[in-house]
Amino acid sequence: MRRVVLGLTGASGVAFGIRALEMLVGVDGIESHLIVTSAARLTIGLETDLSVAEVEGLADVVHPVRDIAAGPASGSFQTAGMLVAPCSIRALSAIANSHSSDLLVRAADVTLKEHRPLVLMVREAPLHLGHLRLMSQVVEMGGVVYPPVPALYTRPETLDDMVSHTAARALDLLGVEIDGMERWLG
Repeated sequence: MRRVVLGLTGASGVAFGIRALEMLVGVDGIESHLIVTSAARLTIGLETDLSVAEVEGLADVVHPVRDIAAGPASGSFQTAGMLVAPCSIRALSAIANSHSSDLLVRAADVTLKEHRPLVLMVREAPLHLGHLRLMSQVVEMGGVVYPPVPALYTRPETLDDMVSHTAARALDLLGVEIDGMERWLG
């Protein structure tokens, strides 16, 4: 069983993280571990018709964001990697500066120190130099910054199509292949 840690922060775009979580439900051999920040709890209510309980119900394991003694806080807790979707600038800053004040940031820090894939779906626009420097720091430490930019070669017909493809690509970066994801064939 491979564990995938998924963090949801309060940035706009919580649909990307929720869709990734929904996609993980049907993948054999994957155990999903979810961490939801307090700001993400608000964003779920603002941007979706789902309750926090419904979102948490999609995960195999839910860890309270304040539980810094949870499994993902330790390098000995083996995972396939971590996806933060969406990733707020606040979370990006904390991760880039190793400021492990909660489980989400600590889990990301552990993911980096153990040289496991960390994918941050940073959701902010436009970007100023401070944002870009934080992204550069994370990339220099081994993380992947993956803004939710749609792949238009798939010719999405709906917003749902764009969200699904983007979430599947993010999971692909963790080595989790989602059946039916359209790929560029040239």
